[in-house]
Amino acid sequence: MTTTRYPADERGKGEHGWLSTRFSFSFADWYSPDRMGFGALRVLNDDTIAAASGFGLHGHKDMEIITIVTKGAVTHEDNMGNVGTVPAGDVQVMSAGTGVVHGERNDSLSESLELFQIWITPREKGIAPRYEQKAFPEPSALLVSPDGREGSLRIQQDAFITRANIEPGIPLEYALHKAHHGVFVFLVEGEIAIGIDTLHTRDALEIKDAQDFLIEAKNPSTVLLIEVPIL
Repeated sequence: MTTTRYPADERGKGEHGWLSTRFSFSFADWYSPDRMGFGALRVLNDDTIAAASGFGLHGHKDMEIITIVTKGAVTHEDNMGNVGTVPAGDVQVMSAGTGVVHGERNDSLSESLELFQIWITPREKGIAPRYEQKAFPEPSALLVSPDGREGSLRIQQDAFITRANIEPGIPLEYALHKAHHGVFVFLVEGEIAIGIDTLHTRDALEIKDAQDFLIEAKNPSTVLLIEVPIL
């Protein structure tokens, strides 16, 4: 197993008044040549959106876009006819495919909106756009997969996103779903150890050349495990 650790305070930053964001990989005005993605994982943004603001209508193409809402609610609309809200605890997936135009807003007048936005390159270009969302009330769950297994949302890539709550004294053994995959471990909150690496809140760890690994929590922790093909 080979690992690379990325401290939270080394992420890119964007401060725009209505939006405070941190970039795990090069995005917008922040560019780092050694942070262009991890295999099929291209974007992991950690966004806080102020009340009564948000992203206006804009377009995407040939990208699998996953939004994990952790506080507040997103008001979503797109040119496929989908209009509605995505509350905290829900996950939204959008296959941009041949092209989609959408907007994501925080319509609350008082509460900020917090979410993670993840972009994964699809296995093929030019697919038909699609949209789906689902509530995941359990603290640990498989959120995304290529085939919708275990009640997860389906995307057009051999990728898996798992959210796990880990308690001290009850380690989690993670087994990769496929060979030639890697895992981007993102610690939402808490403190964990993976081998010789210790992660604190918002730290991340790239893992390659592993079939499985053990995660031990030093205090109650929530982690996102993003398993993708290493391209």
